[in-house]
Amino acid sequence: MERLFEDVSGRPNLTEMEEDVLRFWHDRDIFRRSIRTEGRPWVFYEGPPTANGLPGTHHVIARVFKDLFPRYRTMKGRYVLRKGGWDTHGLPVELEVEKQLGFSGKQQIEAYGVAEFNAKCRESVFRYVKQWEEMTDRIGFWIDMDDAYVTMTNDYIESVWWILRQMWDKGLLYQGFKVVPYCARCGTPLSDHEVAQGYAETDDPSVFVRFRAVGEEDLYFLVWTTTPWTLPGNVALAVHPEVTYAIVEVEEGERKESLILAEALVSQVLDGKVYRVLETLPGSELEGREYEPLYQFLPVDKPAFYVVTADFVSTEDGTGIVHMAPAFGAEDMAIARQRDLPVLQTVDQEGKFIPAVTPWQGVFVKDADPDITADLRRRGLLFREGRIRHVYPFCWRCDRPLLYYARSSWFVETTRFRDELVGLNRQINWVPEHIREGRFGNWLENNVDWALSRDRYWGTPLPIWRCDTCGQSECAGGMDELRSKSGSTFTQVYPGEVDLHRPYVDDLTYDCECGGTMRRVPEVIDCWFDSGSMPVAQWHYPFENQAKFEEQFPADYICEAVDQTRGWFYSLHAISTMLFDQVCFRNVVSLGHILDENGQKMSKSRGNVVKWEDVVQEHGADAVRWYMYTASPPGNPRRFSLALVGAVVREFLLTLWNTYSFFTTYANIDGFNPREHQ
Repeated sequence: MERLFEDVSGRPNLTEMEEDVLRFWHDRDIFRRSIRTEGRPWVFYEGPPTANGLPGTHHVIARVFKDLFPRYRTMKGRYVLRKGGWDTHGLPVELEVEKQLGFSGKQQIEAYGVAEFNAKCRESVFRYVKQWEEMTDRIGFWIDMDDAYVTMTNDYIESVWWILRQMWDKGLLYQGFKVVPYCARCGTPLSDHEVAQGYAETDDPSVFVRFRAVGEEDLYFLVWTTTPWTLPGNVALAVHPEVTYAIVEVEEGERKESLILAEALVSQVLDGKVYRVLETLPGSELEGREYEPLYQFLPVDKPAFYVVTADFVSTEDGTGIVHMAPAFGAEDMAIARQRDLPVLQTVDQEGKFIPAVTPWQGVFVKDADPDITADLRRRGLLFREGRIRHVYPFCWRCDRPLLYYARSSWFVETTRFRDELVGLNRQINWVPEHIREGRFGNWLENNVDWALSRDRYWGTPLPIWRCDTCGQSECAGGMDELRSKSGSTFTQVYPGEVDLHRPYVDDLTYDCECGGTMRRVPEVIDCWFDSGSMPVAQWHYPFENQAKFEEQFPADYICEAVDQTRGWFYSLHAISTMLFDQVCFRNVVSLGHILDENGQKMSKSRGNVVKWEDVVQEHGADAVRWYMYTASPPGNPRRFSLALVGAVVREFLLTLWNTYSFFTTYANIDGFNPREHQ
């Protein structure tokens, strides 16, 4: 009797079977043959990974979820183009190259040469592309990596320039002097969504400082701060106008003094001290009272060192009195503008005190905290000190603490579209659903303008040219526009191959109407703007492929980890809203993080990182995929280990195999032919 089914009895070698399937797919070009170009489009966007780092287990979960729904839609007869992508710009690449070259800052890069440094960056971006391709193939993720979009190509950059030009024409790009989150190590400001990815718990000083009231021998305003390094930049103290403040006499040994602080915080701050309340009064009555400055390293050209009122002052902690250093706080800067207070910039762009701050000149500000505290103690101005454990922002790439720092930056005025961002978000199907109004929705409700510019080297150049004579600025929307400008040096800069990166694009000038020369501003842009531009830039739209862009926009489906709610998900949504006033994606799966088998976050320092290769080699990709799909709902964290995936093999795959083995055994015995039962 003919055997219609192969004998599959016995325990299978799942890994070998998978490798046979992968060879079959590869030899027969099954992925490309599966794409039904005649079907109705169902659009998937690939969030571009950076290939200058090795792929890890956290990349596997995203890729298997990305594979699931496009396969299903393809099987349902839809045309699902799956174009890969590579994110190739930004600090991740620069820091990797700095590490290779042994550099520790921007000065060394410029001494080395920007052209040479960027050439190293270009070499670096695809260092691990082979490993990414191997991982992608081995886990069965079908995606076109031969025709992937690449953010560093001229075509991609030109489309990003076009987007920025549309925003310029709408009046959305502006240069402003603002307090921005700033990484002194990287020498550049960060956008709000970048800051959101770098928060971590840390220990900082907790100091209570006496500010002596002018004309009073022993009357002090009591102020709390966790950033002693900002005290040399102090110009005012802020109280809440409607909060009740107390003047409290405190006895400690032979010393008797009077302190001003919020009445609600007296018992908490003065716990263990002998004191009595002499007087209470509203904060509004403290307004205008002067105090003696702690430091006067810089001259002031405006009235300073007096009490102002501000609604943001809280009595939840501290003393209810806030010290104001406008150069280092957004709220402080806003009050300084309202009250015409001076701005004392005591810190340079490397995060070190300037020479005028003589005791600590050249010292990184966070390192100076202990010395400043000791100085206050010596002068009898330190009331109490300690340490506080709190959440503080760190650079998401180099892990250095961020400084809030007043500087000139270029911004996209996203706040003008706050209502549209919120409204369009409500049209998107989120999985988990609570992210729509929760993590993502709250982020949109509290939107701030996008800090776009980066004072760096390897990135999409900001396409703004400014006259060196009259100061007029223009935004270029493409290469042809720059070629056609009067007096353009385009053909001199690019007699042959064009490279739109620094430093070559910096040499491209043209004539201003006033007779001056238009020169490009030096900044590059946030790499998240690059990745958020991919729906447009992957097709070099609008310079070509207009029909393909319209066919492939917006996306029906995207998927990444939950941290991308304030990364790629936000940049896609914001750019699409401002550019087209419509959603960029209709459905999004936001994935929870990967933990070890004990529920701890995986990290090299803990020694609990589980390599995806080891698990796939031991149990096969199907077991890994099934575990990722079923271990928990998509948005929840999931534990991952050899043992946990092994349980999937025992409890599901072998059961499935034995069921199939049972069927084939008796189908062969009975001569069952499925073709006769269609």
